[in-house]
Amino acid sequence: MPKISVIVTTYNRPAALALVLQALAEQQFSDFEVIVADDGSTKATGQLIKQLSTPYSIQHVWQEDQGFRAAKARNLAVVVANGDYLIFLDGDCIPRSDFIFKHYQLAEQGYFIMGNRVLLNEQFTQQIIQTSEPIMTWSISQWLLAYLQGKINRVSPLLNLPFIRKYCKQTWQGVKTCNLAIWNKDFQQINGFDERFQGWGHEDADLAVRLLRSGIKRKNGRFAIPVLHLWHTEEKEEQNNVTRLEQILQSDITIAYKGIDQYKS
Repeated sequence: MPKISVIVTTYNRPAALALVLQALAEQQFSDFEVIVADDGSTKATGQLIKQLSTPYSIQHVWQEDQGFRAAKARNLAVVVANGDYLIFLDGDCIPRSDFIFKHYQLAEQGYFIMGNRVLLNEQFTQQIIQTSEPIMTWSISQWLLAYLQGKINRVSPLLNLPFIRKYCKQTWQGVKTCNLAIWNKDFQQINGFDERFQGWGHEDADLAVRLLRSGIKRKNGRFAIPVLHLWHTEEKEEQNNVTRLEQILQSDITIAYKGIDQYKS
């Protein structure tokens, strides 16, 4: 059985993070650790983590707030991770109670797994934050009602359907680190995230491009491993990241230029 490390990225949203960490405490699978990859939050996030009583071990890896630097925050979290298998999760994405178990079931050498998400609207998000309602255990009928009431954008990811998972299109498009699993050795092989991606966008696309080029295939987690994505304002795409991704796509690069190897002694 692989050791699993769940990397939860966060920035100044402790109320949302609390829901994610509480949902991880309700998992059907118990053998995992959590590392919070904190991109410069204020003290409230650290205080929340200290106050929580969780059935899993948790580490808080913090870096100074110098703008959006999720790539570096995640690399720093992986440095202290003990797991053979890394599950990346955003701090505003609530996992359902079978989330880690399903990821464990689908884990396979030579593959990374991309799950998908259900988007909650703003009003429903505020309701969940205020009430801490355990939506991670909701039935499909409850979610169908939420969809009919306009509280979520779709219900299909929540359906548990048999799927030909290995024969999905081998493309980087659609890969997002809000719900992504990678073997640690594969992550290390391509030198992790490229920290030149600063500001919002495309550090996850770059990672996927380099994984595929290095021979690691994409495996579909649709209709098996959704997350419940709390509403937030849309981030503005960083143009430098768009340009950098275009350059990566025109190259044959597999190793991150500024990656996790800088932290190895």
